[in-house]
Amino acid sequence: MDTNKLEESVKKVYSHRFKTISKRIVNAINKLELDLDELSNDEIRALTTALVEEETKSLQAEVEKLLAQKESIERALEKKADELQEAKYEIFNVLEDEIKPSEKTLHRLHQIKLQSIDLYDILSEMVESAIITALEKESELDDTLKEVIKEITFEAIKEGSLNTIRVRKILSTILATAIEVAEATPTKADEILRLTLKGMRSGLVKSIDRFKQRVAYMPVEAKHILIEDYDTIIEDLNQTDTLFSQIILTQASESSQILRKMLVDINKDMHYDLEELVLISKETADVIRERFSNFAKAAVKKADVALQSPRAKEAKRMGAQAIEAARTALGSAIKTAKDVIDKKDK
Repeated sequence: MDTNKLEESVKKVYSHRFKTISKRIVNAINKLELDLDELSNDEIRALTTALVEEETKSLQAEVEKLLAQKESIERALEKKADELQEAKYEIFNVLEDEIKPSEKTLHRLHQIKLQSIDLYDILSEMVESAIITALEKESELDDTLKEVIKEITFEAIKEGSLNTIRVRKILSTILATAIEVAEATPTKADEILRLTLKGMRSGLVKSIDRFKQRVAYMPVEAKHILIEDYDTIIEDLNQTDTLFSQIILTQASESSQILRKMLVDINKDMHYDLEELVLISKETADVIRERFSNFAKAAVKKADVALQSPRAKEAKRMGAQAIEAARTALGSAIKTAKDVIDKKDK
């Protein structure tokens, strides 16, 4: 049977005047007088393809319409987020440049500005500017650069989710920017990289410590924010030292030979300096377990209920069918092999 003709035939006889999927499918198959057992694989595929297309046509159209709306909303959100960020910059620029406050007030404004804007959008440029400014004040390089990288790291991480992907992006961006400046300033490269990494480590420790304090006093209503990603957060906290070293080594592998050696050596030297990071991460994981263990159990119960959903039941059914299909295929292969052997023996 021509599979294209079969698909066309199914679509012609498929009728939505019947109220249920079951009746619609049975009616179509009966009208075409099809016997599934007599159909080839390609014919069964053509039949099911036609049935799925006809039955889900309106749903597919709705999904595509919603996806188009989603894309439009995402573009609008991105545009408004940029406008919001620009408005924040302008407000602080007016206060800093036109009102002209004292040096002390300017410093306070800067601290509030760090806490008010989305740093990730301008992270690379800000780190570059901070390192170059610190280099210009060479006498203060040690104290200044480590401290400024610490604060930038802390402010960039602290408000968002404490997950590996986000933290890795922030730390990698900071280090990659420091590497670019180091390449342009070879005589200060080792110092720039060491101070940047020390600042990053201190900023990460400070961020995790703040997260620990928030968890300890987090109200019951906010627990869902954590519990949605409970296992991932615990896992991430148990390997922050590994994450930190991986970021260094990944950036090292993408750098020039001289800087690669510097970064590998610094990573070795910092190995024992990561104890504070390991300790605060372990303490935070313990606080989360203590505070949210009961809530986690409730989430497990909720998951058990979800396992009774139609989708979960269908997944179980398909899993069982896959096992049976594999057994049938294996049995057929063994029988074929045995038949070949028997023929040879004769």
